[in-house]
Amino acid sequence: MTVKKKSLRQKLYEIIYEADTPAGKWFDVVLLLLILLSIIVVMLETVDSLHRQYGYYFNMAEWIVTILFTIEYILRVWTIKKPSAYIFSFYGIIDFLSTIPKYVSLFFAGANILIALRALRLLRVFRILKLSPFVGESQNLIKSLKASKAKILVFLTAVLILTIILGTVMYLVEYNHGSGFDNIPKSMYWAIVTLTTVGYGDIAPVTPLGQFIASIIMILGYGILAVPTGIVSAEYSRQKKEKVHHNTQVCPHCHATGHLDDAKYCYECGMPLND
Repeated sequence: MTVKKKSLRQKLYEIIYEADTPAGKWFDVVLLLLILLSIIVVMLETVDSLHRQYGYYFNMAEWIVTILFTIEYILRVWTIKKPSAYIFSFYGIIDFLSTIPKYVSLFFAGANILIALRALRLLRVFRILKLSPFVGESQNLIKSLKASKAKILVFLTAVLILTIILGTVMYLVEYNHGSGFDNIPKSMYWAIVTLTTVGYGDIAPVTPLGQFIASIIMILGYGILAVPTGIVSAEYSRQKKEKVHHNTQVCPHCHATGHLDDAKYCYECGMPLND
């Protein structure tokens, strides 16, 4: 029985798109380190003293990383059987947007600051770790958020209505007292800041009645913050009971992810995962 030899394109595909093999893991680890290096360089470049002293080296480092990311992007497009599946995917768009800023900066000054978008590529850490618990937990969290969206939407609508009411009440109570409640939108802003327990302090009630209402809103805020957490937690617990193990395998045909460990065919397009 002869074993079909994999082509260079197939080998590169497994390394670039999958973290199940040692080579794939190393590729993603190196990629993450480059992303971190790029982000650190961009942050340090905004410090004037460092930019004046090491600006040339920062620029060189950015160009080296940009060229490496350009090669990686081209290889990702070349190795997948349906390039548009990657190009228009979430990661494909992020990869493209995080690669072009340095080239754009040749024509528009300051555009290289957009290189900070590379931080979004750190989401690939879930693929690198590969460990089923991490991949599975992220899938459960996404499902929980999707399943809870209707309840959360109703909750947010109720909070919005409450904010309008509280903002209006505080405006009526504090208006003409020089406390900053000059109009209802500004009073609503204060209500949101207070309900979320942020408390900037730029606007504060000065009348006894206003302070009493503010105290009630502060206490109410703690309860409101707990509601969406409880909704998602309940749904997450339900998802945990139906736990399934996923791997990091990416379909070479449609770029779908999140396949079961023992999957032979893609759940999205039905094509074989390994051919």
